[in-house]
Amino acid sequence: MKQINHLSEVASQILNTSNEERIAHILKHKWIGYPSAQRILDQLEDLLLHPKQSRMPNLLITGETNNGKTLLIERFRQLHPADPNLDGVAVRIPVLYVQSPPSPDERGLYNNILALLFRSLKASESTDQKRQRVITILQQVNLGVIVIDEIQHLLAGPSLKQRNFLNVIKYLGNELNVPIVGVGTADAIRALQVDPQVQNRFMPAVLPKWELNTDLARLLASFEKIIPLRNPSMLTEKEIATKLLYMSGGTIGELSQLLNRAAIWAIRNNKEKIDMLALDKCGYVRPADRKSAVSRI
Repeated sequence: MKQINHLSEVASQILNTSNEERIAHILKHKWIGYPSAQRILDQLEDLLLHPKQSRMPNLLITGETNNGKTLLIERFRQLHPADPNLDGVAVRIPVLYVQSPPSPDERGLYNNILALLFRSLKASESTDQKRQRVITILQQVNLGVIVIDEIQHLLAGPSLKQRNFLNVIKYLGNELNVPIVGVGTADAIRALQVDPQVQNRFMPAVLPKWELNTDLARLLASFEKIIPLRNPSMLTEKEIATKLLYMSGGTIGELSQLLNRAAIWAIRNNKEKIDMLALDKCGYVRPADRKSAVSRI
């Protein structure tokens, strides 16, 4: 099939499917390798290759809510999937991704790790026993790096528990000789400041909000390539790019949702392109307007 000029090869193929199939494709998660995300991916790759030593380097990835942190980590995990290692003793896990508990709870962190590894959670087991079991298991899986998401959750507890939780993170890194990657909102920086010694071990990596510049133009051009619409939307033109930035609030997650809604509206209304009308009619509500609506309740 001939490739459409304004679309990628995959999007050109999807164009020949039904409207429902096109919409389903639009709603799938999409990875776009923009510069700031690629820089952080490169840092993660360096951590994975870092020689084992007593004090491993760590990374703290921060950014606004819905600004691509989760997709970035998902991409990293996809590049380094777990290996069942059927001929060996245990699976190989290059990247262990774990959610931080809702509060700074050492036991909760161990339970999350054990659940990920499909290990039983024993109510009678002491915290010390859980800690040792986690260490023993992780020493067997050829672990490369531990990613702890929503690390700002540790602020939801008293200062003593916060310090203890940070000590747990430091202990895991020291015992396993692996880098720790923390992921969270800007509050994650404040969370690590509870213990300056721990804070000094984490190199900050920020996913900034988008601005009206060349990087945004490249991002919009990439989105246009992968959204299967029959007509060019010309998303890089200043007027529509400015409106997209204003409506999305400058985060890639919101921008993606906005473009998806507008594209679906364009398909269902036989417009086949994202223009000002599609943006106004698609039913998307700006993050700032959502907050205002909640505050009035």
